Amino acid sequence: MPYVQISLMRGRTRESIKNISDSVHQALIDEFKIPELDKFQIVNELDENNLIFPPEYLGIPHTKNIIYIHITAKSGRTIQMKKKLYSKIATYICEKEDVSKDDIFIVLSENSEENWSFGRGEAQLVKENHS
Repeated sequence: MPYVQISLMRGRTRESIKNISDSVHQALIDEFKIPELDKFQIVNELDENNLIFPPEYLGIPHTKNIIYIHITAKSGRTIQMKKKLYSKIATYICEKEDVSKDDIFIVLSENSEENWSFGRGEAQLVKENHS
């Protein structure tokens, strides 16, 4: 059930955006064991003035090819699962696109079942005996 927001510099081809989107989704399938159809993503293409980053942070250089990936998911995954997810996302993107792993910036935000509605104004993940 992850909700993914991908922000990147405007100008990539449709195929490139699909490759990045599919790479993130495949890594989530592999490491978080989400269903294949559980693909809820938004891709934000930004102008150069709206994509802000330092040239280097924590010894990691960044370029205009930076890709911000923000994943919101239900809590419960181990630190090891998260580390594997980050690694696979970067690997999968770099296998398909000319992007450095240095430019793959990932944030994972976690929440609980009551914070999700997949439609109909209902909290589908909340069991009936919860208020």
